[in-house]
Amino acid sequence: MTQEIENTLEAEDETSSRKIRKIVLIVGGVFLFLLLLVGALAGGALLYGKHEFEASGPVRKDSSTLLTYTLPRGWGLKEISANLEEEKLISDGLIFRLGVMWFGAQSQLKAGEYAIPDQASMADIMEILRQGKSILYKFTAPEGLTSRQIVKLVEENETLVGPVDEIPAEGTLLPETYLFQRGMTRMELIGQMSTAAHNLLVRLWANRAEGLPFSTPYEALILASIVEKETGIPEERPLIAGVFINRLSRGMRLESDPTVIYGLTKGAPLGRGLRVSELKKVTPYNTYEVDGLPPTPIGNPGADSLAAVLNPPKTKNLFFVANGEGGHVFATTYRQHQRNVAQWRRIEKKRNNSR
Repeated sequence: MTQEIENTLEAEDETSSRKIRKIVLIVGGVFLFLLLLVGALAGGALLYGKHEFEASGPVRKDSSTLLTYTLPRGWGLKEISANLEEEKLISDGLIFRLGVMWFGAQSQLKAGEYAIPDQASMADIMEILRQGKSILYKFTAPEGLTSRQIVKLVEENETLVGPVDEIPAEGTLLPETYLFQRGMTRMELIGQMSTAAHNLLVRLWANRAEGLPFSTPYEALILASIVEKETGIPEERPLIAGVFINRLSRGMRLESDPTVIYGLTKGAPLGRGLRVSELKKVTPYNTYEVDGLPPTPIGNPGADSLAAVLNPPKTKNLFFVANGEGGHVFATTYRQHQRNVAQWRRIEKKRNNSR
């Protein structure tokens, strides 16, 4: 009897074990199926996201015009993604955000203004913002302008922002072409021009010729500003500088019309020829009446004028006058200069009579 009971219990235990194994197999199979399904869905989602991230972007109606996108400073990835979608540059902000995070570039997107090609993919846009190659604008300050005139050009530039707090001292801005990004302040650009002028003067002064008739970089800056105003022909700047160096070395007055005009107008155009009375009017800038250099520069000289003053050519020229063709004719003696002046007056008279 006891043996029968034991056999019965063993049979029941084996049946229970089979049921448990069956349940475990079923559950395991379901779990594996779900795991495979999740993996397949995840893989599919990943492939879909990768495809969408790298696919060509929306087609613009007018692809011939340059499309620009401005990324403000301080924006996070979520704001950038939403804004790009709002601007219709990408089709899905979430995919862009996840793609950027996948590449670990969420902290590498740089503020600036960018050119976005037509049909650029999300991956393309990420790289554009990642590289930070913003659109660059040009600002050119012509040689010889006064600081006030340069500031006026800076104020008229609509790509720059912010006010100009003060007009820099005369001669402290380097006339040059500068590249800048949209959003740069006007004072930042003026600061660049000032730094460039200072660095150039320091470098050229360190390599100046010996025996110059002035002892400070500021005096060189003053003379360079006069040279700049006397001619617009690059080839003539060294010759003009040589004349003024020779005159200063001999104790002769510079007798420069642009300095007289600056004393009268502080850099504004005179709009006519100088009168005899104005040439005789004593001001600190009238180099017909005062010895040596004027007290300040009369404009902002370029690099060529500064270089010409600090390393002038060896000449004996002491005079120059207009030649009637936009340039000047030079002379070593006053008698020769008088003949050149007489020739210039004949040219002027002929021009006046033909009007």
